[in-house]
Amino acid sequence: MSARSQLPGMRLFWWLRNRALRIGVITGVYLSFVFVAWLVVANRFPELQPFAGIRNIAAAVTVLLLMLIPVLRFRREPVRMFVAGLTAWTLLTFTYIGMEMNFSLLESRMGAFHIFMLGGITYCFVAVFHWVFLFCVEARHQHVAQAPQGAASASRHSIH
Repeated sequence: MSARSQLPGMRLFWWLRNRALRIGVITGVYLSFVFVAWLVVANRFPELQPFAGIRNIAAAVTVLLLMLIPVLRFRREPVRMFVAGLTAWTLLTFTYIGMEMNFSLLESRMGAFHIFMLGGITYCFVAVFHWVFLFCVEARHQHVAQAPQGAASASRHSIH
């Protein structure tokens, strides 16, 4: 019996029967927590201002790693990868809208629609690129599988 690795907090979302939505929601919750923590640390702790560059790099790397969860989980299913990624990014966008109410200058930096489109287009490009890659791998596999064995062995002998 193999034990499947699960993301922390996944048991709370078993009521979602669709795996792509379940992974998307949990990833969106993770992204939202990182974003809120990033925003609170940046605005409520002025004594950490000398470390702003390190803080921003660490938060950006964390967000990028969390964005990889749907990509890696659904690496063979580009449609589900896109659905999970877009679900996660939609939750992050709603969190961004909520944070705009508390931090008034946040909207002047980048609007919520811009944030949504940034993540949505990113996941769209990754899913389409991956779909084309899988299509090429499958076409190559079909080509190799259909090659006659006699031709392959004859070409090996003629190389010597």
